[in-house]
Amino acid sequence: MYRHGLKRVADFILVFIVLVIIWPILLLITIWLHLANKGAGAFFTQERPGKNGKFFRVIKFKTMTDERDADGNLLPDAARLTKVGCLVRSTSIDELPQLINVLKGDMALIGPRPLLPQYLPLYNEVQARRHEVRPGITGWAQVNGRNAISWTRKFELDVWYVDHCSFLLDLKIVFMTIKKVFVREGISSETSATMEAFTGNN
Repeated sequence: MYRHGLKRVADFILVFIVLVIIWPILLLITIWLHLANKGAGAFFTQERPGKNGKFFRVIKFKTMTDERDADGNLLPDAARLTKVGCLVRSTSIDELPQLINVLKGDMALIGPRPLLPQYLPLYNEVQARRHEVRPGITGWAQVNGRNAISWTRKFELDVWYVDHCSFLLDLKIVFMTIKKVFVREGISSETSATMEAFTGNN
């Protein structure tokens, strides 16, 4: 009953209350990022597959500039990540605009993270099961390593969540997420400022 109805109702009520409370903070962060990103804007939107593979546009705070090299190619992520963006990313503040996605029903507070569309054909049959539930702002994989674990392990954790989704598990993930935000664990992988792309072999 929780997974198929109460979870969505609880998400909507909680997110609505949170947005009413924090909207002035979101406004200040928006202005701050707009200035730090050198005119590149404060928001980043991108098409992602959600529940049952249905596409939606995920909303995040933009933590990088759009600076390019002499050939017009975007500079590496580490070079474009601003000091403000680094702070926003390390504290997971960049995820807050996704509360709007939750309000719309595209996402849930807790669930597998929405990934890039080009990864869809790379999943094996088991990994593809992560799309049986709405994607989340945080999830079981995020509180058990986030970007510091391999894609294989991340997908194992995502599918485990699909099979064990419950109110108590979601509550546990909320508290673990709060802890992770304060200690700033798993923000980056060992070799990149952001997570390396999934190729089907990692």
